[in-house]
Amino acid sequence: MDHTIDLREIVHAVKKRILMIIGITAFCTAAAVLVSNYVLKPVYEAKTSIIISKPSTGTTVTTTYNDVLMYQNLIRTYSEIAKSKSVAKLAAEKLGNKYTAQEIMNATDISPETNTQIMTISALSGTPEAAKEIATAISDSFIAQSAVVYPSGNVIKVIDEAEIPQTPVQPNKRLNTILGLILGLLLSVGTVVLLEYMDRSIRTEEDVAKYLNDLPVVGIIPKDVRR
Repeated sequence: MDHTIDLREIVHAVKKRILMIIGITAFCTAAAVLVSNYVLKPVYEAKTSIIISKPSTGTTVTTTYNDVLMYQNLIRTYSEIAKSKSVAKLAAEKLGNKYTAQEIMNATDISPETNTQIMTISALSGTPEAAKEIATAISDSFIAQSAVVYPSGNVIKVIDEAEIPQTPVQPNKRLNTILGLILGLLLSVGTVVLLEYMDRSIRTEEDVAKYLNDLPVVGIIPKDVRR
């Protein structure tokens, strides 16, 4: 015997088990808040930005559109230098080998800004101070290594130095709370629908007609109501 439920039955089931829905949703939301605040470790991010331009010759130099395009393409090459293991090793040495080169590479991200001569170096760490010192070490090491790779050199300057971040970038507590709320709603409503689907009890005339292939109801046995 097929057992299907329509929208009206779902609405009725939701109303009937509204306390269950509220309870499961509240539990999932509270769990997300607790995990975000007490289980997941905070991660801080520090950033520094660098610009790459042509060297000054001491005279007035006109920068052409082709020059800009050239440096926009060249910055991709510089970004690969910044990602290299040699830069990470040099940064590790600057930090007293507190971190390995691989740990520094895993903690940093190099992003050339689209259609600019600017590159952003960001570093993630469990403490604000460590995030800043890693970003600074990578920036200084990159500038030093670039002078070795391109001795005739372009001008590489730091625009914004890394600062100690004040708030963590992870976990995103607000997002986690919203996801916990949504998950709780989906889980609770899904549970209610499943319970309703598995409920094979017959309570009304409509249930009899529905489950017995629309056979007519010929009589009703009244409940034993004691007066």
